[in-house]
Formats: sequence, C-alpha cells, structure tokens
Amino acid sequence: MTRIRLNNEYRQKFFNRIKHVFEEENTQEKEGYLQARENVNEAYSKVFPLAKEVVERTNLPEDVKILRGFKKKYGSPCDVVAKDKCFYFATTKEPADEERDQAEVDTDDDKKTVQSHFDFGLYGSLNGNDYSSGDEDKKAFAYAYFREELKDKGLNPDIIAQMKNKDDNPHKTKHMEANDKFLGYSGRYSSYNSDDDNSNGLTKKFDSQWYVDIIGTSHCRSRAIPCSRQEFEIFMGWRSVKGQLVAKHQSWIDSLEAQYQKVKEGLKAYRYMEEAIKFCEELGIKVDEAEMVRSNSTGLMIYEPSNLASLIKGMKNKTKTREQKIAERLKYNQQQSAN
Repeated sequence: MTRIRLNNEYRQKFFNRIKHVFEEENTQEKEGYLQARENVNEAYSKVFPLAKEVVERTNLPEDVKILRGFKKKYGSPCDVVAKDKCFYFATTKEPADEERDQAEVDTDDDKKTVQSHFDFGLYGSLNGNDYSSGDEDKKAFAYAYFREELKDKGLNPDIIAQMKNKDDNPHKTKHMEANDKFLGYSGRYSSYNSDDDNSNGLTKKFDSQWYVDIIGTSHCRSRAIPCSRQEFEIFMGWRSVKGQLVAKHQSWIDSLEAQYQKVKEGLKAYRYMEEAIKFCEELGIKVDEAEMVRSNSTGLMIYEPSNLASLIKGMKNKTKTREQKIAERLKYNQQQSAN
C-alpha cells in the first residue's frame, strides 16, 4: 500500500484536530481559569451590595429623589444626578503595604487618606486608574470573561494572552478591535461611565447590573466617598479577584501555546501520514486516515511519536497534590532501595 506523504495541508488538518482536543481537555490549567471566572461572579454578587451601601451613605436616596425633581422642574441647571458604576472610595486608615502600591495616598496633618478607583464595568480598570492606564489588562478581563461567546462568533478571545511580551502589531490590533466590536465596547470613557452610555450588547448588559445614583457633576463623580478600612480592603480584594481571572486565563493559554509549538515541530518533522496518525494515537486522539484525506521540507530532527506525545502530556496538569508528591517520593525511595 502506498504511503501517503504529509504536505502542509495535511499537517494543518492534524494540527487543527489536536488543537481542538487540547482546548476541550479538562486540565488543571483550564479548571483554574474556569474557577477564577466563578470567583468573579461570586465576588461581584457579594461586593456590589456593599459598594451601593457605601455610596448611598453620602448620596442619600431621598436627596437623589429631590434633586431629580428639581431637574424635572428647572431643567439642565439642576442636572447633578447620574448613574455610575465606578467610584472613588477612600479610607483614613492605612491599608496593607501591598495595597498601597495600587492606591493613592494623601497626607494632611499627619492623617493619611488612602483612595482608589473601583469600576464595576466589564472594561473596568484592574489597577485603580480611571482612564487609559492598564487598557490592555481590562480588555484581557473582558475577553476572558466572555471567552465562549467570542469563540462562538469565530473571534479570538486569547489574542492578548497569545501576544504576551510581544510588540503591538496589526494582527493583534485586528483581533482586539473585532472582540471589542462584538462585545459592544464604545471605547469612550466619558460615555462609558455614566447613564449616557454608548456601549451595547454584552458590555451594556453586564454593566447595567452595577449602576448607583451619584450626586455630582464630573465623570465617576470623582469626589472620594468615605468608607471604613475593612470596606476598603474588601473592595481591593474584589479587584484582585478580577486580576486573578486574567492571570489564570494567561496560565492556561501559556500551557496550550507551549503544547501547540511542540505539535507543530513534530508535524513538520514527520514525512508520512502514518507517523502523524501514530502521534495522535499516543495522545489519545482517534484519527482516520481516509477521513483526513477526504476532508480536505522535512525537519532535521525526527520526533518519535510516543516520545513527543509524552513530552506534550507533561506540559499540562503541572499542579501536583500532596498525595501525588508523597506517592512519587515513596516510589523514588523504593527504586533507590532496590539499587
């Protein structure tokens, strides 16, 4: 029987099949990402009611009602109430050292005030800055949070993670713009952080849950709203949970990208389809030669399929339990005794 030589088309077909399987695998890295997203939902449900309570201590609902009545009666000169989802919270007690790195500290007569910006929106800052600083981080959060929805539309929610430590380029910009368009991000801070909102789609749906009436005339109603130290630390913790989603998503994508690189190297080195099929079998992926044919330069190093498969399998599920570590140590001790 004639052996089928691999060409670039066949190699791409094998790669796409393997990539799909890897992405669907329930690895520790993927589970960490999914758990981080659940933690975000839980944190929002617990922390936003507290934020609303803190805001309404100084923006009394009865005052809001009176001022809205004035606006209705006298027009724009009395337009001093708006709905916001981002707030400056401040405490007069010093938070932990690691929190101060992300907060603004003012000193007045030996009394320290620590304040920071907290944005509950989908594209809200992860570092306490209210404008463009950390723009990529907040987009990484939005993409990680709505990853499945973006994937279903043929978009790339992993683009920022894939381009980590690389210079900006047209490829990256194209995918980010497509993601933002689908999510409905307006990109305009002034309209995005008030009830005069130009966002739409999933962004608008997400943000609509987190608005509170604020009295003031500037965006984010930037006057600092006082809170207790304990409340401030809760808000800092909530923002940290958002950052953890970005970090866990990055770890999962890093793991996948490392595996993909080895897969590409191996497929490039294989001459014949039977080698690629054996490689897939070693990975636990069933591939039919006839199906690959229908669906429609050799490397210097030859990648033996079973060895390459073992190498790639070792790139995932890196976190070991205490029991696994003990078992490995016992096995090692037994081997040493036998020798």
